[in-house]
Amino acid sequence: MEDMERLPAYLRDTQPGGHIYGTLSYNRRSKCWTIKGEPCVTEMAKRLFPGSDRRRGEARFTANRRIIGDVNWLMQRYPLEIAPRDRALWAKSLAQAREFVLARERALRMPSRTTPPEGTFAGELRPFQKEGLSFLLANPRTLLADEMGLGKTVQALACLAVTGDFPALIVVPPHLVRNWRAETVRFLRIDGREARVCVITGLKPYALPEADVYIIHYLLLRGWKETLPELGFKAVVFDEIQELRRAGTEKYSAASLLAESCERVIGLSGTPIYNRGAEIWNVINILDFHCLGDWESFTREWCDGYGNHIVRDPALLGSHLRREGLILRRSKQEVLRELPPKRRLVQEIDSDDRVYHELMRPVMEMLGSLLALHPDAKERALLEERISAGERQATGIAKAPFAAAFIRALLDNGERVLLFAHHHAVMDIYKKELASYKPVFITGRETGAQKEQAVERFMSGATSLCVISLRAAAGLNLQRASCVVFGELDWSPAVHSQAEDRAHRMGQEDSVLCYYLVAPRGTDRDMQDALGLKVSQFVALMGDKAPDWHDAQRSREAAKAHMARLLASGTGK
Repeated sequence: MEDMERLPAYLRDTQPGGHIYGTLSYNRRSKCWTIKGEPCVTEMAKRLFPGSDRRRGEARFTANRRIIGDVNWLMQRYPLEIAPRDRALWAKSLAQAREFVLARERALRMPSRTTPPEGTFAGELRPFQKEGLSFLLANPRTLLADEMGLGKTVQALACLAVTGDFPALIVVPPHLVRNWRAETVRFLRIDGREARVCVITGLKPYALPEADVYIIHYLLLRGWKETLPELGFKAVVFDEIQELRRAGTEKYSAASLLAESCERVIGLSGTPIYNRGAEIWNVINILDFHCLGDWESFTREWCDGYGNHIVRDPALLGSHLRREGLILRRSKQEVLRELPPKRRLVQEIDSDDRVYHELMRPVMEMLGSLLALHPDAKERALLEERISAGERQATGIAKAPFAAAFIRALLDNGERVLLFAHHHAVMDIYKKELASYKPVFITGRETGAQKEQAVERFMSGATSLCVISLRAAAGLNLQRASCVVFGELDWSPAVHSQAEDRAHRMGQEDSVLCYYLVAPRGTDRDMQDALGLKVSQFVALMGDKAPDWHDAQRSREAAKAHMARLLASGTGK
């Protein structure tokens, strides 16, 4: 009774009696409520709600919890008879609409910052991330659109930790599967243990093992279209949800059915699209079906006319989405005081096993010679150096296409990237894979004039990608960069520190994000340990101890230890 008294008038019960102006029924195929009645009620519906316009004597309303309130309001003025078979469904829909409004009211009274309960989340959130968590808890179907580098992943995982919405499904681009698996295991705790994670593979559905969190990439959705909605997921997270900005595909259809089957739907994207009406409508429509009306009414009212893709007033649409709890976006500038000057992120990416093993074949032959021939100290040192260099190059080449996919995502998010590598063969792959972004190169193969021109093009904004050799970074001033990415690693901490400082220099007013891309095979794991970098969302941001970058002796010992392990195993795995 108390809740009914708090409800706005338009959501209260309609009073029985009086003239009946028509009927209200549910069309299960089009998922909408249909009014059929006297011209006065249908004409009024079309005048008040343009999206309801259909044929003469008929008006339709999408079965969205926001729109149900509009229908109830109309019925208070023009009573309608609800079709007998749809009365229970109407009662349920109206109850959901009322609960939604009351939940929005409760959200206004919630703490502005939330900390996950002890034992559920193994990390320390920054204040702005606690605010993001509160927002996600208050809005179960929403888009977290923070700029890249502000920890959308950990905020989404923290939300799952608080709600306990398991099993949960996480949908990601292919190159982020490995990282999401690592981050989920690192941060989520369920009944005192690490979360059980299952990565779904292949287009053909199969019986899945029991797990708390399942991960699938977008390219597989079409094969699992009919299966996933039946598996009882309580929550779904769509990472880089702009992957669904185009409707009419099997991927989009599968995502829509999946979202409809879950109570909690979280979209993550650093690039919310306001000016392209078709794209922002498609994305929001996945989160909450027809919460912006149908496509025809959206383009007619928000855009430059029916079917037009350009939003007339992006700021007004953004305000509406925020007011309705459909989007939260913070920029780095807004939270800069909470961020350290440099943030280091270890990002796990895949590598091509076939390419790696092919490149390791001659390396393994040298390893066999080293084990069998017992060469003298000088020859042994030369062989060890060649083996180490060969394995390092195999690691870099095998992961280069996946590193390029990661770089594309950064550039598409508007980041300005310094990409560091060691081998020319790796940089040549970057040149081919990232050609459309018109990158410039400083690799040691350029003349002085070409090097100056590359710097000028990057600093002037002619390109947002500069590829640099790890050993050619000295003296460069590239503070326009917002991200530093290490596509290959070096044993020496000093090399990385010098490379990071190409962006983090006097005049840099941003918090520079430094990504270390780590592959599962080859030298990366031992190099990562030598650099003191943990696999974490943000080494500095999440409160982990920052690495010691000054112990050169430690890096030499780490390289020797890696060679010793390689010799002991006799393999390149």
